[in-house]
Amino acid sequence: MIKTLETWDKALFQILNGAHNSFFDALMPWISNKYVWIPLYALLLFYMIRKSGYPAWQIIIGIIALIFISDQLASGVLKPWVERLRPCYDPDLEGNVHLLKGCGGQYGFASSHSSNSFAIAMFCWLLLRDSIKHIWLLFIWATVVAYSRVYLGVHFPGDIIVGALIGLLSGIVVNFALKKLKRAN
Repeated sequence: MIKTLETWDKALFQILNGAHNSFFDALMPWISNKYVWIPLYALLLFYMIRKSGYPAWQIIIGIIALIFISDQLASGVLKPWVERLRPCYDPDLEGNVHLLKGCGGQYGFASSHSSNSFAIAMFCWLLLRDSIKHIWLLFIWATVVAYSRVYLGVHFPGDIIVGALIGLLSGIVVNFALKKLKRAN
């Protein structure tokens, strides 16, 4: 079963990574750069503090916990435990990976970019869905960020799917903890 999933994952990777052009070759490294999104993060922080009904210190602690949980589960726990090679290091794909920038660490399961993006999307959606009509668009943003990792040749689709699940669950757990904290005060 695992071998079949891995075969499908590699086949899907080759389709997605192989569908490249000069426009997306220029765009995807930019989308994948976490520092490009600092203005978005600042805007989201502003709205969470202003519209969520939680004190600023609780929001900030929630965000720190959110990123710590999602990032550490993906990078600190799963990558060293599973030890799945990134596509750009996979000997089966040698010479068949469209790699636009550095490959990163040796292991890629699960994607931290995907985990963190979906964690932010879920956390913000849960906090702001009643006050910001189009906050659900963050899930599209997270999907594009996650896809960029496959396009760049550094993650398999399975890496980003598991990363997304970790992020979604992290957002739910931290939101739940934040509600408990609010009730306790």
